[in-house]
Amino acid sequence: MSDATRTTTYDNLARFIADAFIACGMPAEDARKAGALMARADLMGKDGHGVFRLPQYVERIRAGGMNLRPEFRMIEERTATALIDGDNGLGHLVMSHATELAMAKAATTGVAWVGARHSNHAGPAALYAMMPLERDMIGIYVAVGSANHLPPWGGTEMLLSTNPIAFAIPAAERPPIVLDMATTVAAYGKVKTAAQRGETMPEGWMIDRQGNPLTDPARAGEGFLLPIGGPKGYGLALVFGILAGTLNGAAFGRDVVDFNADVRSTTNTGHFIIALDIGAFTDPERFKEGIDEVWAEMKSSPLLPGFDEIRLPGEGLARTMAARRRDGILIPAPLQARLAALADELGVAPL
Repeated sequence: MSDATRTTTYDNLARFIADAFIACGMPAEDARKAGALMARADLMGKDGHGVFRLPQYVERIRAGGMNLRPEFRMIEERTATALIDGDNGLGHLVMSHATELAMAKAATTGVAWVGARHSNHAGPAALYAMMPLERDMIGIYVAVGSANHLPPWGGTEMLLSTNPIAFAIPAAERPPIVLDMATTVAAYGKVKTAAQRGETMPEGWMIDRQGNPLTDPARAGEGFLLPIGGPKGYGLALVFGILAGTLNGAAFGRDVVDFNADVRSTTNTGHFIIALDIGAFTDPERFKEGIDEVWAEMKSSPLLPGFDEIRLPGEGLARTMAARRRDGILIPAPLQARLAALADELGVAPL
């Protein structure tokens, strides 16, 4: 197998990430939790949000821009809501803590909303929306993105980020319905991945400041991402930023720190997670069987010319996870080289 097609297992990837964090001084338990979550992002096919981000996280840690030993604080709490301060910890640790809290509350209240501030980049939105599935709950996650790449509709100053949202809804025999999307046509992680792999971006992802299509990811700094649905996507990005940022006392608008370019400043990233206990509304098993029926009904639609099947949100994710469990997780050659250099710098076993 050539370097360009080298694969690794989920367990080995999680081990490598954890070792890297431990070498940086992160407590072993936190490092293993972060490693498992980041490796799961790669297992899910979210290649711009998994081990790809490790060198960037390590650089930020070394520069003093992230707290390796955060002490989470409860800022506000009511029966079904909470706001936590992540103490500038790794976003994966902050949001896994917030999600556990939301699920615990929802088990009693039926629905719970937990916000977080003073966090950092936390990986793909679906990672947290899917956690409540194991408890027969629906998960909804929103974050303020880690850098601004989107102007208000009709403007040129980048005051908004991709501000992603994810929904996860359990099914009985079918895969869960998982909608994970940025409010832009493409997430910026896909731009970074394309740049590292030397690939061209499709037209429609970005435009330059004169409104011309931008397809070279190496020139991404010369333009900005396009919102989904034009002004509708802009509106979603704005509202999600208010709910995950302003409401939580987290950064939004001009206060957002570019996580990619500034490794020293505290980002004060904001997120929220909603957990909804299906049992508060109906029998969970009957509901999940109903979702299977939704699957069947959607799949039964006649096809337009040029389409070979109807797909539901989360179907591709489920296929990717099954394939990567079976065949391994692909690590492209440029990323292999970067991770090998990182392993050497940190004195840990290579991937």
